[in-house]
Amino acid sequence: MPRVNLQSLPDYARYILAAAEGAAAGYAVTAKVDLPRLELTAHLSPGPLAAAIDQAFVRARDDRTATGDCRIFLASPDIEVIPVPASWGQAHFTHHAFATSLAEAGLRGNHYHDLDFWQFYDPERRVGVQLMASPEAFPPWEPGAPLRAFLHWEYAARGMRLAHAGTLGIDGKGILLAGSGGAGKSGTVVAGLLNGLDSVGDDYVLIDAANGVKAHPLFATLKQDPKGFQRLGLKHKLTSYGPLNWQGKHQFRIDDIAARPVPASLDIVALLVPHIGGGEASSIMPVSRKDAMIALAPSGIAQMPGERESGFRFFSDLTRLLPCYRLSLGTRPEEIAGTISAFLARSTP
Repeated sequence: MPRVNLQSLPDYARYILAAAEGAAAGYAVTAKVDLPRLELTAHLSPGPLAAAIDQAFVRARDDRTATGDCRIFLASPDIEVIPVPASWGQAHFTHHAFATSLAEAGLRGNHYHDLDFWQFYDPERRVGVQLMASPEAFPPWEPGAPLRAFLHWEYAARGMRLAHAGTLGIDGKGILLAGSGGAGKSGTVVAGLLNGLDSVGDDYVLIDAANGVKAHPLFATLKQDPKGFQRLGLKHKLTSYGPLNWQGKHQFRIDDIAARPVPASLDIVALLVPHIGGGEASSIMPVSRKDAMIALAPSGIAQMPGERESGFRFFSDLTRLLPCYRLSLGTRPEEIAGTISAFLARSTP
């Protein structure tokens, strides 16, 4: 098996990109997805990722602002001429050095060395490849937000950003919910959806801050741990749901519980940092920009490979553009949703 180091990395990336494109006729599945300002085409083999790409996205409706086609090849050695993935050949692996080596060659990429799982992207040509040892040799989180890294690189090249945040809104106006795991972000989104609010995403959303702050939907996936699933009464509200995912959570779609179709965007008027409060009633109080930045940026940077410096600048600008608050969560889903609805009614775009 070949081994790759920082010096040979750009050449290896170009070699894999060329091999993946050259094998275009060998992919059994071609999936096309309309996303905000982007037409995504994925070439891959049948299997769980093909099913995920079919189900995981919120497809843009009547988006006439699409500015091109992004092509991603999900390649593995079961396709003729696709090589076995190389292994990392240096004693130490750092994501920053890896990203820097590729960026200097005009490329983007990511690598999970325990899986020999590689992702390379050429933003100038809008072509990417995900190289796996087999069609099933992907990280366990991939089906929940497939091709997330490629979308991150493509949208970052356009001045936009994928944020690790939830959203809630009504009448086109909305809030961002930022926080680490266990803060109550996902439960708040589900509570809002069950009580008449809209959302454009619970885990990852596309943020455009060029003219105000807009959040666009990408992924339709919602997740809840068994305790939250029971507390929110989801067993009785969902017609069907699958087994627990790799995190031990139930996974379902926004439109399984939403009162209305997912909106094309929300005009974001505030950033809220939720936490589990000690009281029955919810409350919203101002929070410092520093605390809001700590809630928003670290997970968004850590979960989006590359573009680190531009990411910190983007999220810093976001906390300057938006008023920031701490949302202390009460115990009743309908009361939480009512508190957010009242807050939105008082807020101006």
